[in-house]
Amino acid sequence: MIPRMEPLPLPLEGITVVAVEQAVAAPFATRQLADLGARVVKVERIDGGDFARGYDTAAAGLASHFVWCNRGKESIALDLKDPRGLDVVRRLVADADVFVQNLAQGAAARLGLDAATLCAADPRLIAVDISGYGAFGPYAGKRAYDMLVQCEAGLVSVTGTAGQPVKAGIPAADIAAAMYAFSGVLAALVRRGTTGRGGPVEVSMLEALAEWMGHPLHHAMHGGTPPARTGLAHAVIAPYDAYPTADGGRVLLSVQNDREWRRLAEQVLRRPELAHDPAYATNAARVEHREHTDELVGKALAALVTDEAVAQLEAAGIACARLRDVREVAEHPQLAARDRWREVGSPVGPLRALLPPITLPGGDSARMGPVPALGEHTGALLRAVGMTDDEIAALRRDGVAA
Repeated sequence: MIPRMEPLPLPLEGITVVAVEQAVAAPFATRQLADLGARVVKVERIDGGDFARGYDTAAAGLASHFVWCNRGKESIALDLKDPRGLDVVRRLVADADVFVQNLAQGAAARLGLDAATLCAADPRLIAVDISGYGAFGPYAGKRAYDMLVQCEAGLVSVTGTAGQPVKAGIPAADIAAAMYAFSGVLAALVRRGTTGRGGPVEVSMLEALAEWMGHPLHHAMHGGTPPARTGLAHAVIAPYDAYPTADGGRVLLSVQNDREWRRLAEQVLRRPELAHDPAYATNAARVEHREHTDELVGKALAALVTDEAVAQLEAAGIACARLRDVREVAEHPQLAARDRWREVGSPVGPLRALLPPITLPGGDSARMGPVPALGEHTGALLRAVGMTDDEIAALRRDGVAA
């Protein structure tokens, strides 16, 4: 019998994070920390808060970006242009382990909230600056929205069809920066545990996404040519594409070697002679005759409904996938079988959310706290830094806190 493992504390319990953050890159990074048990205090503007709150109303009246990136946090609304609001942030940071900011370039430094300044004053603090292009260089002051960085990093150049480059359908530059900020904080916490010193962490969206461009970047730099845009097809493998099925679905399949082609020809296409036909027997030949190869595969799958097509491909040992839309992903049988869905609280009631993909022993491996209303925790946090009710009332009356 396998011994039952006792529940373990979440790995970041006892860690406090203060974040002056907006949009996606910093909020998604700090949400990872909150999910792993950290206390995350989110500092928002008093005039509407994080502007991602206003992107849409798709999540039962809340913005989908905000719900995705901000569960499990405490919200305090402050005017940082007022010295009293800035003083509150400094008091919060004094008791924090980690500080994260992604203000416009130069804004944090003007407030004295840049990583270098904060870490010079407190060597144990881990402070993270997230920017579009980095602290210096000709692009340092350039506006850096996700789509723009996707273009600058070359992602758009390798995404889309031969005739039309397209951006990724998710904020890839924001997510890349967020995940490097997250891992940077974890690395700095380990270093602080051994040396007693935290230190500044810098992450730029451009550098994060340029790292993700590894294969095409290295291919082009070291003598090859940049990969061609091929939609769902593969530039040097055939057949490798999505093919329509009889019930309106699409199935993507990938034949990685000639043995798989022989099985596909015999068991799915029902054309065993194609297994050894010189025009199709090798991958090089199939790529050369890609149009005819795709026509053969497309004709066979068009006669099958999606379930039949997937069953036959899997029986033949051919890698395949359904081309699912987003609603279908929300009902994915694998996610359901692995019990990956939870409900998180919010100002509009429970909302469905995925467990984060880091699975740790000891039951649920994420806290997944509620999505905060703007300024929901302002009063409690102001009291925690030593303010009296009269002082808090004065800040609210003067529009410094909300």
